[in-house]
Parts: sequence; structure tokens; C-alpha cells
Amino acid sequence: MEKYTLNMEFIYTLGDEVGYLINETKRNIPRLATLPRVSDKVHVVTGMRRVGKTHYLFQIIRDQWQKIESTQTLYINFEDDRLSPISQKELGGLLDLFYTTYPENHKKKCYLFFDEIQNIDAWEKVIYRFLKTKNVQIYITGSSSKLLSKEIATSLRGDGIETIIWPLSFEELHRNKKGRKILGKAMMDRYTKHLRNFLINGGFPQVQNLPKVERTQVLRDYVNIVVYRDIVERYKITNFSLINYLIKTLLNNFGCSFSPNKFYNDAKSQGMKVGKETVYDYLGFIEEAFLAFTVPLFSDSIRKTQSNPKKTYVIDTGLAHVFDQGTSQNFGRLFENLFYLDLRRKGHEVFYYMTETTEKRYEVDFVSKDIHGKHYLYQLCWNVGDHETLEREERALKIAEKELGIKGWIITPESYLKYPDGA
Repeated sequence: MEKYTLNMEFIYTLGDEVGYLINETKRNIPRLATLPRVSDKVHVVTGMRRVGKTHYLFQIIRDQWQKIESTQTLYINFEDDRLSPISQKELGGLLDLFYTTYPENHKKKCYLFFDEIQNIDAWEKVIYRFLKTKNVQIYITGSSSKLLSKEIATSLRGDGIETIIWPLSFEELHRNKKGRKILGKAMMDRYTKHLRNFLINGGFPQVQNLPKVERTQVLRDYVNIVVYRDIVERYKITNFSLINYLIKTLLNNFGCSFSPNKFYNDAKSQGMKVGKETVYDYLGFIEEAFLAFTVPLFSDSIRKTQSNPKKTYVIDTGLAHVFDQGTSQNFGRLFENLFYLDLRRKGHEVFYYMTETTEKRYEVDFVSKDIHGKHYLYQLCWNVGDHETLEREERALKIAEKELGIKGWIITPESYLKYPDGA
């Protein structure tokens, strides 16, 4: 398709198209993500591919249209072939044209939404100018292959604020089932079935209604796209065997300890070309692409934190389940991964803990710190019918409570459903 003429007709066309998209997506599952309440910064919406960043923008627009005229909003997707390629100068002209088309907006606050903005060179200069010279609230998304959080902060000179969109949570999919008092075994059994299905299916929006075979293929494709677009291409990685082996290791061992040094020795023993610094670099690339994450030991000693293995978790339990090579469904580890993602959604910094005052050291799954600096202590237990396991988890938690002076919580399927936000 030929490049579209940037005129008033095009502005009208964009308005009509976004109206159609808003109407078509109004039945999408509402996201519970909350943007920071700031009006003088650019809201930057980030997250792994396919988590629903664009639909989240539509949700914001839909909410705003209940309060303002639709002509006060402008939504542009820069992967639109009619705008390819578009220069920095043309972007500025397009925004000026928006005000020319609706001159009354010069006296109103306007809301500008820019999807996949990384496709324009020097986009930040135009955005910065409009932020400083117009009464606007600006929202942008970008592919992590070209637009990382740390780059956003630099590009916008400190005038950007990030909101991460994660895959759908259990609460978002089953909001009417969350927080209810469990009245009997029949109801609890139904809740547990929903939870087990969610652990297996995960929270990527587009796979929710797919059969198992198709869902598995789509989730594998998601990983392949992230690996090659957001990691290999971005960082010009040529050691494909090493990066693929590292990713498979992380995805297959979610909820387990991971030592870069042990992985280095393992890869080296298999004849792979590998350096220790390369392993650490690749781990950073994987986390920046939102594919998998590492959790350090909680300790006042930086040396202990750095020298001890980290635990790993995956962006989505459905994705983790697809890559788990175990012969049985490991709901305990999936449940732990689910709770880790819940903590991250709330903006917590997350650690694990090893008790220190007893002869035998016990592990506690999570110590987290919220944005106000308050600490929380959590121990996960999926199979409450195994009394020996439950007693062991409770014992470890009590020791950690005493050592750290933090109140702890045992999180079981039942208590998660009753009190999904923790304390």
C-alpha cells in the first residue's frame, strides 16, 4: 500500500478506525493495571510481546471517552503500513495536523496514544516538545527489541514513567470468584479446578480459548519470536546454541535454583563456546525481554546475595508448563511461579530466604518489599493434604519470622483464593 497523504481526511480516518477498534474490543477482559497518577510525564507501557499492551491502551481510551469528547484523543499505531516509513518531521506534522483538524483542542487537554513508537527515528524529540508545549497526556508503547525501559528513561530525559503489563492474572480471569468466602467442599473443588486450569493454560490473552495442541504451539512461537527478535537480533548474538540452551534451562527449571557458574561449567562440558561474562550478559538480555527472571537471596550481606544461587521464574505459568520436561504436572512449582508474578504485578521487589539460626537451613519462598519499603514473608504450599510437607513449610516460616522480625503467611490454594493479595 502506498504511503497515505497526511491530511485532515487521514485524521478523520484514524478517528473512525479507533472507534471501531474500541467497540470491537469492549468485551475483552478488563486489565487491573493502574497507571501512576502523574500528569506531567509520558506514560510508557511495556511488557513482553502478546501480553495485551495495545488492548490496554484501548481500555484507557474507552474509559476516557466516558468523560471527554472522542476528538480529544489521538491513537496512532506506527506499524500501520500507511505510515511506513514516517520521519521525525512527519510525526511532528501529523500531531500539528491533529490540532488543525480540531482547533478547539488548543484550549482542551488532549490524550495522545502512540503504539510501537520505536519505528520512528528520534521520536523522543517530538514527544518531548509536545509534552512541554501542549496540555496533553501522552501514552506510548514499544517493542522491547528496540525500546527498553532504561532507554526510555534516557530518551525522555526523566519525563517518562513506566507501567509493566503482565499476562492476565487469575484475578482478572476469575474476578467474580476472587476473595469469596469458601463455604464448603463443593465450592472449594470448583475454585481449585479453575486455579489448576489457569496454572496449565496461563494468562496470555490469545490462548485462553485454544485447544491444548494449538495453545502449546502458540506459546512456543511466542518464545521463538522473543528469542530471535528481542534478544538475538537486538544484541547481534551469534552463539545460538548457547542462548537457546540457557533459555531452555531457565524455562524447564522455573522455581528452582540457578547458578551461572554451574551453567557455565555444564555448557563448557558439552563443548559449547562459552565465557562466564557471556552467561551473565545473556541472563540480563532474557530478563530485559520479560521472558524469565532471577530472584536473589535475601540477606544484609551483599557478598552472600551475590555468591548464592538465584531462583528463576517464568513470565507465565502456561508457558512454563509447556516447556517443563517433567513427566507429571508440577502444580507446586507452577503455584509458586504464579505467586511470584502476583508480587511483581504489585510492584514488589522479590527475594527468597534461607534460615540461618538452626543446624538445618530451611528455604522460605519469598521475602518481598513493596514500594513503601514494607517487607512481607510468604511460604507456598500446594498440597495441604500432605501433612508432613505442610508442617515442614510452617516450621521454616516460623524460624524465618523469628530471624527477620517479619510476619509470615502460608499461601495454600484455599488461602490464595480467600486472600489473593496476601496480608
